[in-house]
Amino acid sequence: MKTLVLVRHGKSSWDYSVGDRDRPLQERGIRDALRVSSAFKSQAVKIDKVFSSPANRALHTCMIFMRQLGLPLAKVEITDELYDFSGESVFDFIERLDDALDSVLVFGHNHAFTYVANSLGNTYIDNVSTSGLVHLDFNVDFWKSVQKGTTKQTIFPKDLR
Repeated sequence: MKTLVLVRHGKSSWDYSVGDRDRPLQERGIRDALRVSSAFKSQAVKIDKVFSSPANRALHTCMIFMRQLGLPLAKVEITDELYDFSGESVFDFIERLDDALDSVLVFGHNHAFTYVANSLGNTYIDNVSTSGLVHLDFNVDFWKSVQKGTTKQTIFPKDLR
């Protein structure tokens, strides 16, 4: 069994004259990430490894989850493949995951995550919202064998307000 948990970065701010990779989270993005990570913590899902896009907003969201879940920073790996908006690089990333990892938590971007969640899950999701989480399970032993799985749960901030 393989478990893939996708988390879209929190709501970002456009108030600063910085490049896309450097955009920070808004206060709402921080609050929503705290809500979703707290709700996810109650699920007690074992996480073997955490991966994040190098974008500031994705990394900040990732750090909020790491703190809330009590996971050591040593579990985090930053990868440029997750700075993807189409989903193609995300699919390549998933296929190349180490088969010793059974459960991964991944932080990235839309439209990539909505596309991946709909392609790999069995529940249609109109849009993975900012700070939104999609938990997918696959009855396979190898990441390269991941195709259609089960959408085990979604946690969106609007459902927690």
